[in-house]
Amino acid sequence: MRVTKTAVRGESVYGCARRWQVLAPLALLSAFATSIPTLAFAAPAASADPATTVLDAREALRKRDRNRLAALRAQALAETNPLALWVEYWELSNRLGEAQQPELTAFAERWSGSYVEDRLRNDWLLELGRRRDWANFTAEFPRFRMNDDRQVTCYSLVPELIAGRDIKAAGIAAWLAQKEEDDGCALLAATLLDTRQLAPADIWKKIRLAAEANKPRVARQAAGLLGRDVAASVGEAFESPARFLTKKPSISARTDAELYTLALTRLAASDSESVAGLLVDRWEKALPPDLAAWAWASLARQNAQKLQPEAADQFLRAERANRKGKEIELPDDLLAWKVRAALRADGGKGRWQQVVQAIDAMSPAEQKDAAWIYWKARALQALAKDSQEGESLRASSREMLVAIAPQLNFYGQLAAEDLGQPQALPPKPAALTPAEREAVANHPGFNRALALIAIGLRSEGVREWNFSIRGLGDRELLAAAQLACDREVWDRCINTSDRTRAEIDMEQRFPAPHRQEVAARAKEIGLDPAFVYGLIRQESRFIMDARSGVGASGLMQLMPATAKWTAKKIGLPYSPALIADRDTNLRLGNAYLKLVLDDVGGSQAMAAAAYNAGPGRPRKWRDGPVLETAIWAENIPFAETRDYVKKVLSNSAYYALALGGKGTTIRSRLGRPVGPPDPNAPPLDKELP
Repeated sequence: MRVTKTAVRGESVYGCARRWQVLAPLALLSAFATSIPTLAFAAPAASADPATTVLDAREALRKRDRNRLAALRAQALAETNPLALWVEYWELSNRLGEAQQPELTAFAERWSGSYVEDRLRNDWLLELGRRRDWANFTAEFPRFRMNDDRQVTCYSLVPELIAGRDIKAAGIAAWLAQKEEDDGCALLAATLLDTRQLAPADIWKKIRLAAEANKPRVARQAAGLLGRDVAASVGEAFESPARFLTKKPSISARTDAELYTLALTRLAASDSESVAGLLVDRWEKALPPDLAAWAWASLARQNAQKLQPEAADQFLRAERANRKGKEIELPDDLLAWKVRAALRADGGKGRWQQVVQAIDAMSPAEQKDAAWIYWKARALQALAKDSQEGESLRASSREMLVAIAPQLNFYGQLAAEDLGQPQALPPKPAALTPAEREAVANHPGFNRALALIAIGLRSEGVREWNFSIRGLGDRELLAAAQLACDREVWDRCINTSDRTRAEIDMEQRFPAPHRQEVAARAKEIGLDPAFVYGLIRQESRFIMDARSGVGASGLMQLMPATAKWTAKKIGLPYSPALIADRDTNLRLGNAYLKLVLDDVGGSQAMAAAAYNAGPGRPRKWRDGPVLETAIWAENIPFAETRDYVKKVLSNSAYYALALGGKGTTIRSRLGRPVGPPDPNAPPLDKELP
């Protein structure tokens, strides 16, 4: 219920359940227990419980208790524990720095094809990279099936460079994509530099990207490639940008220009007004055109995120500067804010040509995002009104809308309705056959995942499940999703069903558990049950014991302080332990949502934003011009809340169809335009947490 909590979708790390017999039927486990290899280990204690062994091992890992882990590994293998591979994985990963290749090879052979085999290979590849053991790294890397670790990717390119192969483009791309400071990508960059394949311009690009992402450590690491003095100057520009800008009177080299640009972009984050003045008075002329363009665009982004009207004009100044010399490529995230600023510009009328230009400048992959296809289509429609090529523009716009209208998401719904064809839902797939159900029911990975989740190790279970659905076809995904639905593991049910492309089961994607209770709690206070369901699906994926990193709990992810305040407000007896009780959580969550909805005059978009980010923020975000609600939602400054609002509204429209209620179109959910509150409206509830 707050943007800082990052709703967990039911993926808590460690539960409190301790009894395997209660939470996971032994029949489920015995189906794959025979896959445990028979090895000579000490006999387990007579009273050993398989669930207890695994949970004790997880706790020993948390404490880094090497001796306890070794004993539990032996016990798990000796008792043919169905989750022995996890215990052995924890034990070996805990001492990976001392392990040798034969141990890892034996582990991989013993647990071939499993998630933990590939996960440990990931860990081992990182260790081999740190050891610079390229012989074993090169042998192991092709066996890494997930291949989803950016640092491993960087490491994998180093031996290619050492061997003299031409991987310059791939190497620079991998390094630029690095998000956090790490050894692998730093080594790759150093090797590229040593082989004269990395130019200073590439390094400064990396520094600018790191600055935009507010990653000072990454920027300093990159700057170190240019020497200690440059790295020290980059650090100073990050830490004290205002002072740095007064340090030298002139620019004598490209390095100076880059450093001053960096200082300007850093200062813009805290004092955008001063930076605008500095650019106009001096730096726009003093900097090379490409860097002046970057500085203006970075400033414009800061103001766009603050919903300031000058952002669109500042993006225009960046465009003009960029045309004066060698053009600089702006990153997709910055261009996205250029689109958003243009949508809000001129009192909400929009600058549609600027929208098109910004989207056209995005990378090909980013341009395929439904949001940008939709807004470009809208822009072409607007431009067609005053263009001699109006018919052609309208035809292109319609073609774009038709392309995304079938997509089951916020922008697909908008596109379909803009075409005058409210989105038709896909037909229900043919019933699963007994053979299809049996195949997933006997799948070792799915069984391990369900067993882990059943004993409270949800994070491990989710990772095991996600590994198991890799590469599956639609029918297999539907069968796996149904297995999760039948076990009421709703997050895996929904997330797995969401992956199908041709065969789509809307009942799986939008299940309605606790239907009687949800409907009763919603209707008793005048809430739309479809809206409540849409919110719960996004908050917790219907996981009863979902708990976020900062303590939000239950189906409706209530923060403890919010739950206590709401209980007092509605006169409900309450203690902290009740926050996880289903009925109490629903009663308090619905009551709070209704209070939030009333506070924003019934706007579901603003209510969803308030539920996620707190009521104070949407009150600020509605200041300024009156905006079409879809434009207002696209301009929400926080990425999590922006995505959340769209998904809650989209979910709600689908649930309205399923429940037979009103508001089945996305436009009806968006409601009236959003702007400053009516002066005659009831006063805001300043106590609302």
